[in-house]
Amino acid sequence: MAHDDIPGDIRGVARGSAEVPLSILDLAPVGRGFTAAQALAGSTELARRAEEWGYHRIWVAEHHGMPSVASSSPAVLIAHLAAATRTIRLGSGGVMLPNHAPLIIAEQFGTLHALHPGRIDLGLGRAPGTDPATARALRRGDLGADDFPEQLAELTGFLDASFPADNPLHRLSAVPRSPESGRPPVWLLGSSGFSAQLAGLLGLPFAFAHHFSSANTIPALELYRSTFRPSEALDRPYAMIGVAAVAAGSSEEALRLARPGALAMLRLRRGAPEPIPTPEEAETYPYSAAEAAFVHDHLSNVVLGDATAVRAGLEELRKRTEADELMITSQVADPEARIRSYGLIAEAYGLPGA
Repeated sequence: MAHDDIPGDIRGVARGSAEVPLSILDLAPVGRGFTAAQALAGSTELARRAEEWGYHRIWVAEHHGMPSVASSSPAVLIAHLAAATRTIRLGSGGVMLPNHAPLIIAEQFGTLHALHPGRIDLGLGRAPGTDPATARALRRGDLGADDFPEQLAELTGFLDASFPADNPLHRLSAVPRSPESGRPPVWLLGSSGFSAQLAGLLGLPFAFAHHFSSANTIPALELYRSTFRPSEALDRPYAMIGVAAVAAGSSEEALRLARPGALAMLRLRRGAPEPIPTPEEAETYPYSAAEAAFVHDHLSNVVLGDATAVRAGLEELRKRTEADELMITSQVADPEARIRSYGLIAEAYGLPGA
């Protein structure tokens, strides 16, 4: 299958001096002193600017019950961002499939694809994206991550109208659905080997969450590539990695902007989620030895510094993982600082609109 024949433009476009496409994962982070409305307005402005600069795609992720994240409803946010832009691809990074009936997802993303043909990606995860109590409230049933392959098959059946005649769902149809324009490409997301192997066996593109599971990145990518079977979607593996990065005018300022996200993650892991603290709060927080070690480990996985240093760090990671695309994420709560970080990275790579 030739590159130009791949449905849905699964592969990205490298621009400027970048060796691979550069994309963005945005969680609409909510910081102390900011509202969710301000966070979402910042995400909208980021999407507009990213399109101008030449980033390939923006994905938003499904999280629930987290005061620091405003992207609880990816389909709604994608529709808004797509209406505010013209060309950049939008998608989910991801929709947590166990939280939803497959027919609902097929209808939501069928609608998005009908409204914005050729611009929508459907990234799917198998984690709950929240705590156990919220997961129970969302699912209203016993489905979990172990049921992911069966749920994925059902979703694909709705997207492609491909249920066999003896399947009880054969007569059901996901509307809207356009046989002429097809449907959004499906990606599998993961932070371990399960989704990596499943993506390989199904011949689907794979996105790995390096930004919070860096120890598993290379083993998972190797497993994906070694198990890959060509499909109608892809003739060869296509692996994207999510990487946390913060660029600023200096290394000190980048660290100052990144530290609050580490403290927010510490609180989340302790079961006490809060909005992302201010840089001043993160600097003066009385860390215990264990807390300081957690923050240090978290920040060691963030590419920090001025634009030149961040580009060097991203390039080292790209070469080491042989990733086909980099999806950059930043948990900087101040919208202006977050947008500026992505702008500095765009400049460092000479993206056409930077």
